[in-house]
Amino acid sequence: MKQKSHGNHTLQVTYADLESFKVLPYDNSFSTFSRLRVAGRVKYQKPMMWLFTFGFLIAVTGTPVGATCPVEFSPSSVVVGYGDSFSTNCTSPSNVTLGMGWESQIDGIPFTEGVSFLTLKIDLVNLWDLSPMCFITGKDQEQCYKPLPIIVYKLPDSVSMSDISEGRPLIAGTTYKFQCHIIDVAPAKYLAVYWHAGHKIISTQTFSDTSPSPVNKTSEVSWKPDKDDNGALVWCEAKLNVMPTGASLPSTMSRTQRVSVLYAPTFDQPQNETLEETKRDVYLNCTAKGNPKPVFTWQFPRPVEPLEEQKTKNALTLDRFLQFPGTYICTASNSEGSAIKYFTIVKAPRSGSGTTAGILISAFFLFMFTLACLVYYKQRKAAVA
Repeated sequence: MKQKSHGNHTLQVTYADLESFKVLPYDNSFSTFSRLRVAGRVKYQKPMMWLFTFGFLIAVTGTPVGATCPVEFSPSSVVVGYGDSFSTNCTSPSNVTLGMGWESQIDGIPFTEGVSFLTLKIDLVNLWDLSPMCFITGKDQEQCYKPLPIIVYKLPDSVSMSDISEGRPLIAGTTYKFQCHIIDVAPAKYLAVYWHAGHKIISTQTFSDTSPSPVNKTSEVSWKPDKDDNGALVWCEAKLNVMPTGASLPSTMSRTQRVSVLYAPTFDQPQNETLEETKRDVYLNCTAKGNPKPVFTWQFPRPVEPLEEQKTKNALTLDRFLQFPGTYICTASNSEGSAIKYFTIVKAPRSGSGTTAGILISAFFLFMFTLACLVYYKQRKAAVA
């Protein structure tokens, strides 16, 4: 048995049988203390000690006191910035409740008899591990509590990204590593870092840090740019995903960096083309993209002898008099490599219908010539007779 004096009141608590500990109704006889009955004996304690007592009971009995407590919060959870204020309501069915109160490290409310609705209002949140709990005494003489789901957050002071290219172009297909530094953010376990390159997200990182207070975090990404990333803006974005569905906190972004990516030439059109001779102009399209800008060279079949300026163009137009059958070869080159495209011009096949028409016309004229000869021969024969 242990005795402790509070003013004119002497408290006696017996720890004989911890298994039989049971939390029974509060008594609001003293405005500055909460009173618990433990195994039929009375203990007075300051409001914050109430938290310890319930934690102790859970550890001993293995039963979470607030697991089935008939209490509802409105709003059901709280997300609040450090230094801000908030309020929330605790409600319990009036037909089962004798009274209720709020245990909180800030602005707690003592047990209040005869109410089933109680509002906790905190004007200044200045604790990172704030954990308010609403407790009730039921008409069955049982007491229970329920912790308020709450997150105290702080947006980063700054977000910065290391120099991606250090003033030099990147090379397509090469892996690069760079970092994003997030300064003074809480809680880190809700932090997500998104890496952007142009219109796509190239990486996302989260953290397992359990500290509720502000910390500095670093995100590192490995990135292999390709030709489509040339000229893209790259940046990192830090976001605290603590809000309910449909809401979000503003994100914090680093400054953007524009990257130059070196890559070998690639042709706009298919690699190779086959074309037929025609009475119209033939267009050989060798347009290619690359960084640095490609240069072009051509090889022509004999007996074609193009002008010098035609040998370095990215496209050629051949009129009907320069369409010699053969292979025209275009090469696009830069410091990162080269690509070759083949254009093959073939003779147009003779039309079958045209040949048939020619035979018919020739046969007609041969028939008419033969007929004329026969008429002439008969007339001469008649004249001689």
